[in-house]
Amino acid sequence: MANELVKIHSISEVHQIFGLEKPKHPLISLLDVTTLDFSIVPHEQRTVMDLYSVWMKDSSCGMRYGRNHYDFDSGVLVFTAPGQVISAAEEDTDTSEDTGWVLLFHPDLIRRSSLGQKIDEYTFFSYENHEALHLSDDEEQTITDCVLKIRQEYDQRIDNHSQQVINISLELLLSYCSRYYERQFNTRQNQHKDVVSIIEKELASYFSGGNALEYGPPSIHYLADKANLSPGYLSDLLKKETGRSGKDYINYHLVERGKNLLLGTDQTVNEVAYNLGFNYPHYFSRLFKSKTGMTPVEYRQQN
Repeated sequence: MANELVKIHSISEVHQIFGLEKPKHPLISLLDVTTLDFSIVPHEQRTVMDLYSVWMKDSSCGMRYGRNHYDFDSGVLVFTAPGQVISAAEEDTDTSEDTGWVLLFHPDLIRRSSLGQKIDEYTFFSYENHEALHLSDDEEQTITDCVLKIRQEYDQRIDNHSQQVINISLELLLSYCSRYYERQFNTRQNQHKDVVSIIEKELASYFSGGNALEYGPPSIHYLADKANLSPGYLSDLLKKETGRSGKDYINYHLVERGKNLLLGTDQTVNEVAYNLGFNYPHYFSRLFKSKTGMTPVEYRQQN
């Protein structure tokens, strides 16, 4: 049924679904999009893979970013991590004119490597589809060369060095992707500043409307939803624009608002903490001291 959740545990299962020959390596595979018949996947079927994937699509596409829309004609990279739910909209099922590739690899491939220790640093694996990486022709060629070298390595006879070489090549690929995402952030500074303005207004509204008292401090997920972005993308955007990650950005505003309440009202420290959404005042005091070097009481006395 179209709405059932289909779970894919291995590279071999993907090959079987699309009628491909047995993979040459059990933990990694590079597939040509032109050889994949996506029409066999029911409309809006939800799929969860125990795999990482990097998708290159060469067709022009539209991108939804916040409240704005952009069109791109260059290559597009989309990333998914194990456990994410993937589904195709009806308008995406006709892929007859698509070109590109998809690189799939299992977490077991990288567990004992340096890449396995820092895979979580590549936060773009948690970005949404509309936050894809858009590449210039030269960037697309560099990325494609990386994945072709990976395929060349596992196409050859696998030996004691193969896994290390593949992992190093994967890390190089993802490092290039990080560089290109940084370039993409730089080229969209005006749009990003608009997003930061939206987030600041949402934070002000959240506190002034009493939401903190009812629901607790705002979360990055709440703010990302208001900006129509994924939490990971918003956190990286804030890091680029403000120097603070999503969590640090929220904590900064909590402390600044706490300062205003401590100096501008007669509220006790406990009351300030509750008004900022803390169920336990000592959590607020701990955060405040970690950011200012003083307890809330010391801050009030010295100012």
